[in-house]
Amino acid sequence: MKIAITAHGTDCQATVDTRFGRADYFVIYDQEKAAWETIANTQNLEAAHGAGIQAGQSLARTGAGVLITGHVGPKAFKVVNAANITIYSLGTESGTVQAALEAFLAGKLSPITAPKP
Repeated sequence: MKIAITAHGTDCQATVDTRFGRADYFVIYDQEKAAWETIANTQNLEAAHGAGIQAGQSLARTGAGVLITGHVGPKAFKVVNAANITIYSLGTESGTVQAALEAFLAGKLSPITAPKP
């Protein structure tokens, strides 16, 4: 399974980004390969509108099954849900991507079951 985490940087030591649509990067951990990859979200950083929808579409193309982030708006939530990606909340945490992954694997993160307006 691929686990995507919103981040301010490009590796597992980057600080997590609690924004979804306007996150700088998606750092993705592939459990089967035990490998990391990074997807830039630059096209959405300055988008006037639709950043969450576009970010959701980009994320769906990666094959991720899990998203770890802080906030997902209603339209982005619909896109991510339609791609069968389960969303987990970082809450207000601002640690590293690695720490977020470890918290998820330990069952310490709560699923996001509804979007935040």
